[in-house]
Amino acid sequence: MKKILVIGIGAGNPEHITVQAIKALNRAAVFFILDKGYADDELLRLRREICERYIEGDGYRLVQVQDPRREDDPVSYQNGIEHWHEQRAALFERLIADEVKAGETGGFLVWGDPGLYDSTLRILDRVLARGNEVFGVEVIPGITSVQALVAQHGIPLNRIGEPIQITTGRRLAQASGDDIDNVVVMLDAHCTFERFVAQDLYIYWGAYLGTEDEVLISGPLRDVSERIKQTREAARGRKGWIMDTYLLRRHMR
Repeated sequence: MKKILVIGIGAGNPEHITVQAIKALNRAAVFFILDKGYADDELLRLRREICERYIEGDGYRLVQVQDPRREDDPVSYQNGIEHWHEQRAALFERLIADEVKAGETGGFLVWGDPGLYDSTLRILDRVLARGNEVFGVEVIPGITSVQALVAQHGIPLNRIGEPIQITTGRRLAQASGDDIDNVVVMLDAHCTFERFVAQDLYIYWGAYLGTEDEVLISGPLRDVSERIKQTREAARGRKGWIMDTYLLRRHMR
């Protein structure tokens, strides 16, 4: 049977790679790299650097393909995601059929951890449900941007006896503010934290975590909100893309 490895490769630092991930990298014959279409895609280069650094020998192949572009549905966010996932499933099915021989192992390199805000496992489930390709799936966990964020700020993720919530900017926009105690926010393209500057909140923000371009800002939200927004805009304009994460934390009640 064919096997597909879904390997978490960390938040951007090649040294985030675990020993388990290194062993997995050396088991695969082919790796699939999705090109987002950026003119200068640093993330593509980092994937290649990881392979060159940790894979012994040169018997592996890298197959780079254009990632289907996600189009927003004007009626429903979920409909837009559904259409995008179907396009990706068709692409993954073709790649596995054409590039992975019977008995071979292929690999997808996933930023952070495959189990946190990544669609690769869901897409592979769709491919299996189609019934045209049969393969096993093995998941290798990785260091997430959440872990990198709190490590770089030198703080624990949770406080004693308190829960931690991980959500998206889209969902945070629906919050009242009073229910924010310890919230990690990912995939926020609109600086949603600005809505809560009147709240007694502290923010720990980071962009390009684990890379040479890493930027960290922390402080009372009302004091640093505008600085984060300006820093984020300047960084995105300079690089053409941005990946950032932040933790909102209320002072102990």
